[in-house]
Amino acid sequence: MKLDNVYEEKVYAGVLGKIIGVYLGRPFEGWTYDRIMSELGPINYYVHDKLKVPLIVTDDDITGTFTFIRALNDYNYNYNVTSRQIGQTWLNNIIEKETILWWGGVGNSTEHTAYQNLINGIPAPESGSIKKNGKVIAEQIGAQIFIDGWAMVCPGDPEKAIDLAGRAAKVSHDGEAVFGAQIIAALESLAFIENDINKLLNVSKKLIPNTSTIYKLINDIQDWHAGNSDWKRAREKIQDKYGYDKFLGNCHMVPNHALIIMSLLYGEDNFQKSLMIVNTAGWDTDCNSGNVGCILGIKNGLQGIDSGPDWRSPVADRLYLPTANGGQSTTDAVTETYKLIKIAKLMNHQKFEAPKTGYRYHFEMPGSLQGFKVDLTSKNNQLTYIKNVEGHSKSGKRSLQITYDHLSNGVDSKVYVDTFIPKEIHELEGHARNVFFHYNLYTCSNIYSGQIIKAKIIADKNNKQNIFCNLYIRCYSKADKLISIESEKKLIKVNSINDFSWKLPGTNGDIISQIGLRISSSENSQGKIYLDYLGWEDEPKVSFFKPNHVVPFQRGQPSNKIKNSEMWRNNWVKATDHWDIHWKEAFHISNNNGRGMIITGTNDWKNYTVSSKITFHLMTSGGIAARVQGLRRYYSLEASKQNKIRLVKMFEEIDILEEKDFAIQLHKEYLFSLSVKDNFIRGLVDGILILEYNDDSNMFQTGGIGLVIENGTLSTNEILVN
Repeated sequence: MKLDNVYEEKVYAGVLGKIIGVYLGRPFEGWTYDRIMSELGPINYYVHDKLKVPLIVTDDDITGTFTFIRALNDYNYNYNVTSRQIGQTWLNNIIEKETILWWGGVGNSTEHTAYQNLINGIPAPESGSIKKNGKVIAEQIGAQIFIDGWAMVCPGDPEKAIDLAGRAAKVSHDGEAVFGAQIIAALESLAFIENDINKLLNVSKKLIPNTSTIYKLINDIQDWHAGNSDWKRAREKIQDKYGYDKFLGNCHMVPNHALIIMSLLYGEDNFQKSLMIVNTAGWDTDCNSGNVGCILGIKNGLQGIDSGPDWRSPVADRLYLPTANGGQSTTDAVTETYKLIKIAKLMNHQKFEAPKTGYRYHFEMPGSLQGFKVDLTSKNNQLTYIKNVEGHSKSGKRSLQITYDHLSNGVDSKVYVDTFIPKEIHELEGHARNVFFHYNLYTCSNIYSGQIIKAKIIADKNNKQNIFCNLYIRCYSKADKLISIESEKKLIKVNSINDFSWKLPGTNGDIISQIGLRISSSENSQGKIYLDYLGWEDEPKVSFFKPNHVVPFQRGQPSNKIKNSEMWRNNWVKATDHWDIHWKEAFHISNNNGRGMIITGTNDWKNYTVSSKITFHLMTSGGIAARVQGLRRYYSLEASKQNKIRLVKMFEEIDILEEKDFAIQLHKEYLFSLSVKDNFIRGLVDGILILEYNDDSNMFQTGGIGLVIENGTLSTNEILVN
């Protein structure tokens, strides 16, 4: 298949189908058919509100799908990426007992078992093999729930898709689980070029052994469908022949795979009906629903998703990918779509050009909102609406239309997008909070002081009045209340094109959580403007420290009654054993065994210097890191207990680029500075250049910052990025 606009839109529909399916099935994950019918009835639409839980949640199905595919980025877009390398991508992104996986225990959770094998030095595919873990552990469901991305970079090439999918699945699974994952990948790859469900199934099943249980169950369900159009009867047959009671383990591949096949056959090629069947049937509903949504999203495109109820507006493209690379965690379906498109094109030696020269919010996919919302809090104009439209773009084909009515003095219209943990998520309580944080949300803000915000706004030619617009950010401040910082207003004339450029000011240590657009007028106004794009440029100029409004901990004094600020700390990915709030230093971190890190920033950062006055309390090694892309991809300037200063490149394992003798004293403060500019890396201590290195491998061109500590403790009050 050509990697053209048709392909790109089908990828977007597949990504949307995946997340819609997961969000639909997540609130009643694990329920039986009987319980679902008794308490909810047929699942024709979202039911999160009935169960008083959020719709948009962190979830292993989503995070694993769009994280493990990063192995192709990590290893130069090479189709021949190995299971061992994909396993390294696991280790780079997964924070033990915190992110992506179900941490149910070794010998209980398949993914936890495989991860522990990887940590212990057992590489993939042995890490997921039947030989190592046993047949029961190796054949649970996880292989197929993470597999969709591998298919979407192999459109119309099922052999290639199952090959990649097999290598990815074998990091954690084996046997029937791998065959099931390969069937999903083949179906999705073929769905780019074939419309008939039975043809999809007939071609796909021939790509796995005909002696496998997965092959036989597909045949069975096709036979049942040929003789009976009642999906409920088919579900009973699946229960009788392939039910949970027939397979050991917590969540076996085979029963759930059977429900996917059933919903595809009995769903009459209808997105809503197919999702209704697979969700009403029960068992691992979010996993099964996500796979079905992705398959039909690819096959039938956006029209298929939009042919029923409004699945898209409540989601607005939003998703979270909490990993050790926190700058990629708060994201959206369009952003993840273009990452897949980039992989596919570079893997096929084609040129990739990001829409609108790479600005983050470009709205180039039909109907996309990329997480933008209308601020309908009090004092704001309630008659404000947004939608994606064709045209009104100078560098693309689409834009975000903002319609306003009854705009007047003191009543403004605001639209915004979250760049960090949303206020409504931060304020969740009770059961709703437990559901959302079942998988922890590790994320870093997408934007920082010193970066330049760029936007283009076009005023409609039919507007009757001129208006004013300005950009704004909102930051978590005292007691984690949001405060606003605004750019200067700009007069927006009728039928005009307006470019905005705003260098973000300092925020006194507060974390930016939103960026938005305010529309104002001194007279009653109505009309439309179009946001062509919004994005940011340049590295930040920012200081990370404990904000002055944070109430210090005092020994012997009660602290449980103080509503203190947490979000300045939550902007850091914590991949270390201890970061206690009770120490006077802002950053006082310890790791008991091996290397630990705290990480912030994004993959937008390229050339900069990170510096901090560090005190070592005990350590094997430790220091500061730059161009951090996870736990096993970064540069660092470290001191060691062998009285050495080192420039380190962490890529799968530690590579000491340069080192010199340097007597380090514990409990003494040292100013560490690490500069990265293109391929040049320079390490300074107390302002004196100690080490420099030219890394012509081009391995790490961008990334965030971090503190690294191995077997000990370090502390500092402030970390600066220039």
